Order: sequence, then structure tokens, then C-alpha cells
Amino acid sequence: MEIVYVYTKKRNEFGRQCNFSDRPAELHVDILPDESLTQNFVEKNPVDRGIQCVQEMSEHEVNTERFETDSRGINHVEGGWPKDINPSEVEQVIRYRKKVEKDEMYMATIQQLGGIMEHCIKQNNAIDIYEDYFAELEIEESEETPSAKTINVFRDPNEIKRTATHLSWYPDGARKLAVAYSNLEFQRSSADTSLDSYIWDIENPNKPEMTLKPVSPLVCLEYNPKDVHVLIGGCYNGQIAFWDTRKGSQAVEMSPVEHSHHDPVYKTIWLQSKTGTECFSASTDGQVLWWDTRKLGEPTEKLVMDPTKKGKMENAHGVIALEYEPTIPTKFMVGTEQGTIISCNRKAKTPPEKIVAIYKEHIGPVYSLQRNPFFPKNFLTVGDWTARIWSEDIRESSIMWTKYHMSYMTDGCWSPIRPSVFFTTKMDGTLDVWDYLFKQNDPTLSLQVCDEALHCLRVQDQGRLIAAGSHTGTTTLLELSNSLCTMQRNEKALVTAMFERETKREKILESRQRELRLKRAGQSAQGEDDENAADFEEEDLVAKAEEDFFSMINADKKKRDKQKEKMKAEEDNKQAEDNIIIEEAEKTDDANGEKEEAER
Repeated sequence: MEIVYVYTKKRNEFGRQCNFSDRPAELHVDILPDESLTQNFVEKNPVDRGIQCVQEMSEHEVNTERFETDSRGINHVEGGWPKDINPSEVEQVIRYRKKVEKDEMYMATIQQLGGIMEHCIKQNNAIDIYEDYFAELEIEESEETPSAKTINVFRDPNEIKRTATHLSWYPDGARKLAVAYSNLEFQRSSADTSLDSYIWDIENPNKPEMTLKPVSPLVCLEYNPKDVHVLIGGCYNGQIAFWDTRKGSQAVEMSPVEHSHHDPVYKTIWLQSKTGTECFSASTDGQVLWWDTRKLGEPTEKLVMDPTKKGKMENAHGVIALEYEPTIPTKFMVGTEQGTIISCNRKAKTPPEKIVAIYKEHIGPVYSLQRNPFFPKNFLTVGDWTARIWSEDIRESSIMWTKYHMSYMTDGCWSPIRPSVFFTTKMDGTLDVWDYLFKQNDPTLSLQVCDEALHCLRVQDQGRLIAAGSHTGTTTLLELSNSLCTMQRNEKALVTAMFERETKREKILESRQRELRLKRAGQSAQGEDDENAADFEEEDLVAKAEEDFFSMINADKKKRDKQKEKMKAEEDNKQAEDNIIIEEAEKTDDANGEKEEAER
């Protein structure tokens, strides 16, 4: 028997919202028992049934339908004008407005709304809803333990994983994160490796919000701080690419190969300019090139990083790190593969004059270089196994530095909120948070972000969110505790005093070293020219160092020999004493034996 119940609905009610209400139960079908069917059943007698004195439970599984979100934008344009009026024509608009303002209905409406607006204005004047009533109260210092928690993890969606080489935050709030992906191990990259880089919505780690499709993998990627839709990227083949997210995934324009860098572009930075279209880039080919995105046909300016100031490409140092402070628009700094930091002045007249100062102390490449946001004269460098803080006034050595770590350091940056806090990443997957006012020998907080090497690091402008990219393309988003992103009491004054104290100390040491060098040079210069004196001084220093070294070794050897002789003499004395005791014991035993025999 088939039961069918038909629901009917009018055509004009299709699509309307369903309104449900309670009503009494209704009987639609009543099936009476059929006694003829009992002949088909066999009676089971007796019946054994087990009963458990527990509550019966049931388990059900439901797979909900996956919900995917998509972001779309709408451009609003001015409307509401009559068809015969063109809003772009100023004269037509003014003529139409004058006509409307003379209408009695318009005047009556304005007068009616005027009373309401006057009431609202008086309310605003009476009460300031944004007034801070407790501005004079001092904020209590937080004794919260420094900590951080993982918010999201963004993984490279491709099968062949690539390194997250660079990160850039969306300028207008912490909503998006642009990540450049590239395989820096050239000989290990296969033809199937993807070239794409992605823009992620920090709330949606499952799918990138937008894909950027360059002709060569992106090594660096940077948002334009003046236009949130524009990005500039440096490619592995040396080209510069320019994107406008409103125009799709393809690059709007690219620099020609013949006028681009010859090596991967490791850093691009937007310049402070009226147009907001100027930027500059650095590469391991030893060049720094300036560009205008309105015309990427060729660079507007070029500078070769030759420390000898001769401008020769064969002497140029490969650039990995680049630093530009908008408050000092004419100056910039570069960190090189050779471990040097070169300070430059763009507005100098000749190329040799543009290289102002050279700082050298790192053993390996300088992977990160950044000025302190609160004290631009002091800058942070990360290279080899240490992070160092420098002062522009001292070129011989850094004023402060971390200890040498067991793992290689890969990146670092200052906190934009606290002048004493900076962050570093290492090859063992560790993110270290340093607070030099609290502790200088060890990091304040050390986080094991992942098991593979961390490659890049970027802090959001508000100082609370920090993103770290790894060797396999995993980008981890972390949120710092309040104590690490809230300015402490008198922090700026304390950091100023600390930097001045360390700078003064290094200046004293530097002047003392200079005096010693001059004294030695004067002693060795008697009867010899300057060149021979320098050679003699160096040989003398080497010979003196060798003599001191061998004298220390000989003294240590003599000390050990004396200790061995002393130990040997003590052992001999002990052995002699033991022999005497044994002989006396044997004599005593012999005497007792003879006595017993005589008594018998």
C-alpha cells in the first residue's frame, strides 16, 4: 500500500519565508490490524532474553555540509540624479541645485530636519561620548609572564613545498598577509615546482584569498603603505614585478631582463615620495636600483656596493638585507653576504661619496638589518650565530650583542611598540623574544614554532601579531601577551640611558685601542718606513701571541708533571708503609708460633 500526501502552494508564495506554528496532531491514515497475516508467523516459546540494568544509549554521526566563504567587493558610485543631468558637469549640477533649493517642498523639509539636527548637535555639545575620564590615572605595570599563542597556520597549498622567503602585512589593519614563496636551492628545484605566491586572509587558513602569478618565483614581496591594492615583488631571476589586486593575479608590469638585477632580488622597499610609486631593490649581484612603478622600463638610479668606492662590479658585495627609514629619506643601509653593513647617502653628488660608512663584525652574511623605530641612530643586525645592536657613531664594533647560539640565526626585527624588545629566528625552528631591559644574556621568551628552520619574520604595526615563515612554506601566526606589546613605565628613558652608556663605553675602548696602535706603530717605526713597520708590528704581535700561548702550555705541562710526581711519591710512601706493617705482622706471628712450641 502506498501512502501519498500532497502539499499545495500558490505560485505567488514561492520563495517566501516559511512561518511555522504549533497545532494539534492530525490523523492522516489509520491502518487496522489484519488477522490473516498471523498465519505467516511462527510462535517462539519459550523466549530467552537478557536484560541489563543500565540506561540504553544510541550513537549517531552526522557529516555537515562544508561552508566555503568568498570575499567580494562593491564599488559605489554617485547616483540619484535626473537622466538629463550629467554629475560630472559642474555647471549642470550647480544649475540643478539652485533650482531645487528654490522649491517650497525642499525648504519645508530642511526646516523640519533643522530642528532634529539642532537637538542632536546640542546633545553632542552637552556630552562628549569619547571623553576619557581616567586619563590621569597611571596604568599599573603588568606582572604577567611573557607568553605567546598560535592563532593560525598557513601552509603552502602545493605538493612540492617551497620556502616562505618573505612576509608583508596589509597596511590597513591586520587582516591580510602576503607571503612570497621560492625555492632558494637552485639545483634542487624541479620543473613541476609552482611559481605562485599568495595573499592570505588571517581568519581563513584553508584557502588563499588571492594568488599572485609571477614569471619567476618571488623572493620578496611588499605592500605599498600608501595604496593597499598595490604590491611590489622581487623575482628569483632579478626582475621587478608590480601588482594591482583590483586587476587580477597577473603582474601589471615587469622590468625588462636586460635592465634588471642579474641575481635574485632579496629585498624591495617603498620610498617616501609624493607620488607613492617610487621604490628601490637590492640583490646579491651587488647593485641597488631605484624604480618608479609608473615606468618600469629601466631604473631611475643605480649604485654599486663597492667598498673600495671605485664602482667596479667585480669588487661589489652581494646585498641580502636593506634598510630604509622614512624619517631619514636620504639615508639607507645595506647588509652584505660578506658580513659588512654599508651606510649610504642617496643625495651625495658622486657614487664614491654615496658610501658613507662601513661596519664590519659579522662572520657570515647579514640576513636582517633594521633601525630602532624609537632611536633611528641605533640599528639591529642578525647574522651568523648572533644578533648585534649598533650605534651610527661607532664603526669599529657593535655596542651590544647576544651570545653565540648553537644554531644559525636567520632573521630579526624590532618591536614597533616597545623600544627594548626585538625578535630573532633560528635554523632549529625557534623564535626568541629579547627584552634588553629585563634580561640581556638570554631571551625573555623562547618558542619552538616548528621542527624545521624558520626563514623569515614580520611583526604587525600594532606589535601584537607576529608571523614567521619556515623552510617548507609553513607560515605561523602568533599573538603576543600584553606585557610584550605594552610600553612599560619610563621605558624610553631607560633604553636611552642604556644605549648612551654602552656607546660611551665603546668609544672609550675604541680610543684606547687607537692609542695602543699608535704607540706600537711609533715604536716599530724607528729606522723603518711605515709599510715595514706595519708588517713588523703584525709579525711582532703574532710572535708575541705564539710565545704567550706556548708559555701557557709549558706552564700547564710543568704543573701537571709536578702533580704526577707528587702523586707518585705519595703512592711510594704508602706502599713502603704497607710493607713495614706487613713485615711487623709476620714477625709477630713468628714470635707467637715459637712461644707456643716452647710451651708444648
